[in-house]
Amino acid sequence: MDGNSIEKLDPEVAYPNNSTSTSPQKITLLPPEAPRHRRGAMRSIPHTTDKPHDPGLHLAKEELLSLVSGPVEATAAELYEAHRDPFRGGFAAPDGPHIRISDARQDIHFPTQEDMHRISASTQVTVEKLCTSLRRRLRYRDLVPLEKIYATYLELPEPRMLNLTAGWRKELLRVMGMPNKRDSTSMLRYFSLVADVKNAGLTLNQRQWNYALAFAAKYTARVETRQLESAMRLWSEMEREGNQPANEVTFNILFDAATKAGSFALADMLYKEMESRGIPFNHFHHVTLIYYFGLQRDSDGVRAAYKEMVEAGQLVDTIALNCVISGLLRSGEEGAAEDTYRRMRAGGSSAAQPPEKTYMVSKAITKALMMLSKVAKEHPSLKSNFQRSVCISPDLRTFKLFIEHYAVRVGDLGKVVYFLDEMKAQGVILHPTLFLGIFRGFFLHGGHPGSEWSEQRLDSVVNAFYQAQDEMGEHFRIDKWVVIWLLKAIKRCCSQQKLEKAFDEVSVRWDVPMDRRLEVLAICDKIVGRTDDIAAWRIFESTAKLKQMMGNRIIY
Repeated sequence: MDGNSIEKLDPEVAYPNNSTSTSPQKITLLPPEAPRHRRGAMRSIPHTTDKPHDPGLHLAKEELLSLVSGPVEATAAELYEAHRDPFRGGFAAPDGPHIRISDARQDIHFPTQEDMHRISASTQVTVEKLCTSLRRRLRYRDLVPLEKIYATYLELPEPRMLNLTAGWRKELLRVMGMPNKRDSTSMLRYFSLVADVKNAGLTLNQRQWNYALAFAAKYTARVETRQLESAMRLWSEMEREGNQPANEVTFNILFDAATKAGSFALADMLYKEMESRGIPFNHFHHVTLIYYFGLQRDSDGVRAAYKEMVEAGQLVDTIALNCVISGLLRSGEEGAAEDTYRRMRAGGSSAAQPPEKTYMVSKAITKALMMLSKVAKEHPSLKSNFQRSVCISPDLRTFKLFIEHYAVRVGDLGKVVYFLDEMKAQGVILHPTLFLGIFRGFFLHGGHPGSEWSEQRLDSVVNAFYQAQDEMGEHFRIDKWVVIWLLKAIKRCCSQQKLEKAFDEVSVRWDVPMDRRLEVLAICDKIVGRTDDIAAWRIFESTAKLKQMMGNRIIY
């Protein structure tokens, strides 16, 4: 399915609350309460009630009816209705089942603490163990991994969700819905919990549906059509079956996914649906709208969206300005983007610098920003004081935007060096993804005489890359794509002998997980042109699995 098919979605999917539709054709409504008869009964031909056009026809009604023999036991409308659903055989439709989501307090909070005496003693021990892990995870996030919590949950007997009270069920879904990084593993883990909730006859609240939407749309780095389709189906299920109306968080997830997937028509539909429902824009919606115009390469739209954000009373932070810079760079306005950067650098010096960004720190900053924006909107006189406390200094994302743009799209090595020096002056810590963009620049613009992307400069970049890893240790992890683009750049700019030497060196330093090394070796084989490493790794991998099964019984 391509991107165009998303733009032709069923209106009931894109607008779940809009269930009415009009048709230009004239429709004859059939009797709603007409009884249905067996198909074996004699059928009459649907007739018209219009007057005959032939004025010479003056036969009596009885004479006209006598032209066709046989009894008439039903009307044409009744028999026509029986043909519309032949599987019913003409019998009356069954009454029900009439399913309705219960909103009673005793159903929403089932099972309660009083119902927990029904579980066995061993199950109670497992429940207490799970609750302890959840409590520790909420207080000290990095101490208890999600894998351990999920493994403890799987120890419960079926149906697992009925062994937890409503409060702990809510905390379990909350913890599993907020991993440090959304990926396919955490997504499948959360959706298995959602399936357990449904199979137990329980319901999800609005926040839990939004967690599921975020997983469906953002479990990969790049949003594609299939993720967008999954998110739209979940939204339909959320409102139709779950009886939970979408809020501003829901629309922000969907609008962001549609924008990043390139489905701008669907993003426009979601924008209009928000307006029709009267859902106001918050900080995230304004930032996403700026990003939307940036993907469209519309610099005027970027400026207009940013102006609306400021006039709406929202506080401007580094994330919003990074979206402005990204849009201006995509539009080819490098001068305007650098001017924004210089103003960020000058304006951010007076604000207090935020602590090192971890997941919890980022969440706390985001919540504080949303709260301050809401207060500033209600009390405009306080906005200036709040804005001065918000950090707008350039961060890693800011420099990554400039370095990738000048390295990959423009090929200006001088600008890349300039922003690397600016990073050092601003005290921003190096990250492996910065070198990934530089290696891509050497691959795209190097390898020919007279190029400033020369072999000697690549050597200095590689040395700086390894030096950064030596200094930062585990905080500087060399992953799959950095290795691939490093080898591609060396192959383009250097000799085969140097390429093989670089592969031997980086294979000692990389942090590729064990279960993915065979995949990385297969890719590197196509770049370097060696097969011995793959064969050796397969032997090592099979031996490791055999040792795991046999223990110390292997004789070497």
